[in-house]
Amino acid sequence: MSDTDWYSPEQRHERAELARKLNLLMDVIVADDGKPTSYRALATFLEARGIKLSRARWTYMTSGNRYVVNDTKLLSGIAEFFEVDPSYLIGSDNDEIPAKVEAALQFVRAERLGAVRLFAARKLGEVSPETLAKLTAILDEAAQGTERAPSVD
Repeated sequence: MSDTDWYSPEQRHERAELARKLNLLMDVIVADDGKPTSYRALATFLEARGIKLSRARWTYMTSGNRYVVNDTKLLSGIAEFFEVDPSYLIGSDNDEIPAKVEAALQFVRAERLGAVRLFAARKLGEVSPETLAKLTAILDEAAQGTERAPSVD
C-alpha cells in the first residue's frame, strides 16, 4: 500500500486536476524571455510576495502526488505569476480554460500544423496536387477540432 492509497477518490481527482491545470499553464505560458517557465522563476516571484514554495511541494503539485493543496494564498500567487484568474486553480469545479491559455494553445496548434504541412509538402513532393490538397483539408479540419473520418481514394 502506498502512502497515497488512503486518499478519497475526490481528493485524488482534486490533485490530478490541479496537476493538469498547472502543467497546462507551464506548457503554454512562456516567460518574458521566451523560455519555458522554471521553478526558480516561480519561487522567486512568490517569495517576493511572502509566499514560500519548496521544490518538493511544487513537484508533488505538478505530478498530482501526495497531498491535496488548497492553500488559497499559494494558488492565488501561482495564478498571478501565470496571469490567470485565481479561480482557475482554486477549486476543482472551474474547468474553463482562461482566455490567455486558450490563445496560447491556439498558437501552439497553428505552429504545429504549419510544421506538419511543411513536412508533408517536402516528403510528399511526388504526390499529386489533389492528394496534397486533401491532406491539407484533413489537417485544417483536425486543427479546428472537427472529427471526420478521412476518405481513402
